[in-house]
Amino acid sequence: MSDTVRLPACSGPTPGEVCVPAIPIGFRALILDYDGTLADTAPGNEQALRAALQPYGIDLDAHWYGQHVGLSIHDLLTALPGGQALPHTEVIQRSRANLLASMHTIEPIACVLALLRSARRAGLPCAIASNASRILVDPGLDALSLREEFAAVVTREDVSQGKPHPALFTEAARRLSTSPDSCLAVDDAPEGIASARAAGMRVITVVGGHLALTDDVPQPKGSV
Repeated sequence: MSDTVRLPACSGPTPGEVCVPAIPIGFRALILDYDGTLADTAPGNEQALRAALQPYGIDLDAHWYGQHVGLSIHDLLTALPGGQALPHTEVIQRSRANLLASMHTIEPIACVLALLRSARRAGLPCAIASNASRILVDPGLDALSLREEFAAVVTREDVSQGKPHPALFTEAARRLSTSPDSCLAVDDAPEGIASARAAGMRVITVVGGHLALTDDVPQPKGSV
């Protein structure tokens, strides 16, 4: 296995700008978030949840959702103003049905896909660590024709606590038989960044379709 991976550069917002940050020598595995990182699912997820909430008289605020997008749907409904009184199981079923019906429309995020391809060419094992349910992640990977790229897929059902707790990332590293400190993690949400950092991983994020260092990304309140 190569000690280093030369990662592909993808175009930034201005000519010649490089969106892939420098990667430290010695990482042995790549662990990706799914929603909003590997797959461009954020608009569809928001629309599906908004439609699922409408029968209960709740209009999902776009700004509020943007601040909480990294949470699992269970935690999101708990945090939602007025959400604790809702029938969570019914809302989740409605939202998931909406998402499954549109699964064929999702697209990968180009620079993350390039990073994944580069890691696989170098022989690095890769995993998914997602706050979403397996009922959505597995069909999504199939729709993207990417399931075979991953040696492990860890979803919210596989751990006792979701992001920002580190369990999803540490479990992914365990399934890859790799120490967390030798893994590179990629996540787009503050909760996910906090989760990977708490697991002891180096983290890069996705900003406007580009990969970026996470040094200036704030951690969410209550993160570990």
